[in-house]
Amino acid sequence: MSTKAERTTAYIIETVAPIFNKLGYVGTSMSDLTEATGLTKGAIYGNFENKDSLALAAFEYNSKKLLSEIDDKLNSSGTSLEKLFVLTNFYRHYDTFIEELGGCPIINIGIDANHNNSQLLAATRETIKTIEGKIALCLENGLNNNELRLPVTPLQFSKQLFTMIQGAVAMATITGDRKYLLNTVTYLDQLIVREIKK
Repeated sequence: MSTKAERTTAYIIETVAPIFNKLGYVGTSMSDLTEATGLTKGAIYGNFENKDSLALAAFEYNSKKLLSEIDDKLNSSGTSLEKLFVLTNFYRHYDTFIEELGGCPIINIGIDANHNNSQLLAATRETIKTIEGKIALCLENGLNNNELRLPVTPLQFSKQLFTMIQGAVAMATITGDRKYLLNTVTYLDQLIVREIKK
């Protein structure tokens, strides 16, 4: 059972994670945080050393939710090819998944932190590498099981796949048009069948 302090810390993180994700590190004010949590500045900073540590905890919270969902998809039953289609289907509906997170944590925090918070930027880059690694492992398993053929290394294919997905997420977010996401995922499904299916 968790202590009251641990529950308070968890409550703060869960409450402010979408705010940091929507408004960014610089754009999130202390009044945004106190208003959302109903806590005083002192109560918030009694649980976190400073705004940096709170922002990092908020990003890590959203990142863990995303990574958990990706693990779910890539650990589903079936062949590696089927798992890739489960993953692309997740991204077909990604805009719905990220609503409660306040948007895509990789794009929102990665871009926001690029010029003003090296710690958040490093955490975002680590999340990207983790996702690319998970996809590459699925591809490598497909190669080892003679289910797939790849024109490049699994990691290189994974990076290209994830780059196209994230580009589509960015365009759908910026334009407010989910067709960017839908069309890109449909194209990726065709690319997977054409390029790597045995």
